[in-house]
Amino acid sequence: MPATDGTVFELFELTKVFLDFWGRASVKAVDGLSFDVKRGEVFGLLGPNGSGKTTTVRMLLGLLFPTSGMVQLFGRTPRNVEVKKRVGYMPEESHLYEYLNAEETLDFFGRLFRLPRAERHKRCEALIDMVGLRRARKRPVGQYSKGMARRIGLAQALINDPDLLILDEPTTGLDPIGAREMKDLILTLRDRGKTIFLCSHLLSDVQEVCDRICILYGGKRRAIGPVGDLLTTHEEMQIRMPRVEEEAIGKVRDVIRMYAGPDASVEVSAPRRRLEDYFLDVVEEARREKLTTAGAERGTVAAAFLGGATDGEQLLQDLVKAGRQDEGGPAESGAQPVAAVPVQRDDEFIAGLVKSSSRDGSSGRTTEEPGAAVTPEAVVRRDVLDELMGTDGDEKESDEDQAR
Repeated sequence: MPATDGTVFELFELTKVFLDFWGRASVKAVDGLSFDVKRGEVFGLLGPNGSGKTTTVRMLLGLLFPTSGMVQLFGRTPRNVEVKKRVGYMPEESHLYEYLNAEETLDFFGRLFRLPRAERHKRCEALIDMVGLRRARKRPVGQYSKGMARRIGLAQALINDPDLLILDEPTTGLDPIGAREMKDLILTLRDRGKTIFLCSHLLSDVQEVCDRICILYGGKRRAIGPVGDLLTTHEEMQIRMPRVEEEAIGKVRDVIRMYAGPDASVEVSAPRRRLEDYFLDVVEEARREKLTTAGAERGTVAAAFLGGATDGEQLLQDLVKAGRQDEGGPAESGAQPVAAVPVQRDDEFIAGLVKSSSRDGSSGRTTEEPGAAVTPEAVVRRDVLDELMGTDGDEKESDEDQAR
């Protein structure tokens, strides 16, 4: 029966025993595992190699049958087709068709979910920008580095706008910039109501993004709970204050020892930055100097279709993005220069735009009545205008797509 308390999935005394050639029990990979994950949280599954993490994920996806116990995903069996439509999965190794480029790869996975052609195109564009592969979009994925393959693997896991996103070692192979973007994306998707379930050996990453964690050993649950509660040390306290003279620090030590005892250990030192923060600052400085790179670029914010803006809001955002040039600054890389469009977020502006414009099949620009001058406000992106007017000609597959 469907869950009604916001539970996304539950494991009930889940056990998996692998058998040898003779049918005898060989390895008990998962042993009586039980926990649940609620909607809108980031849950981390941790443990050393061989602790049962991957086996648990495969049973959660319906790729393995449990020996005993039960898995419920959205209140149903994981093998239910409707349930699978609501799940996105990025495995530890991204096994993709190496002769397809990024656009073709995402289009292929979009077809598996039976997305309309126009919707596939829109999502592919948004996801490629999000993972920073705009310049490498035409390269076969077989030529990608491991980090770039992880980026396109994340994009394919999000093509269906899943309610549950399962990530196995999401930051493996990514440089510090990509790892930071991955963690920021996870937090953004959580804030938009998505549920993220991840496995990782990088404990610092888990500590940053997870709301709750479960630690396995030998297939059994050894610890579970909110990260803050599990990591808080109640026997000690720490104080952060502005830098002062050594004389003042000595007085602070004396006061602390008055209450903690004369032999209490009091450590005073300057705080240190994390290496990740320092690295990102150095890279950001290089970007401000307009240095170029042949690798993946910085990705954009999470795609709007991932539980974000409504269709109408996104169309307005597209208009503004296409028309705004940052008060006369250069247009975005790869985009055609267009005139600025006044930002008026109301139906009257849209109605006026549609009423005063007609499509020019050759140039894709809007035209006025004969003899009338084309004003800057009348020049907009054709694809956005088509969506506003409801005259998108991409409902049917083109001959080229059918041939391919």
